[in-house]
Amino acid sequence: MSYELQSPMGALEAVIDDNCGMKKFYSIANVMARELKVKFVGKEDDSATVEWHFKYKGHPLTLYYNIYNGVSIFQKAGKPNKVITELASFLQGKVF
Repeated sequence: MSYELQSPMGALEAVIDDNCGMKKFYSIANVMARELKVKFVGKEDDSATVEWHFKYKGHPLTLYYNIYNGVSIFQKAGKPNKVITELASFLQGKVF
C-alpha cells in the first residue's frame, strides 16, 4: 500500500513500497516506460540509492530507491501536486 509524505518545504513524496529491493524498482520503472511512455532523462546511482529523473504530465519528478526506505516518487521542490498521487495509485495497481 502506498502512502504520502510531505516535507516541511511542501514537497510531496509518494512511497510505493517501503520494503523491497532493486527488482521492484526496475519493475516499476519498466511499467512507467512501457505503459505511461515515461522517458528517464537523468540517472544517479550509488551503492545505496538510485534516483531516476523524468517528467510526467509536464511535472519534473524522481523515481527513487533506497535500500532502507524502498521505492518512492517525489518532486524536488514546489507545491504538492496531484500527479504524484495519481501516478502512485496507478503503479500500486500494476506492481502488486
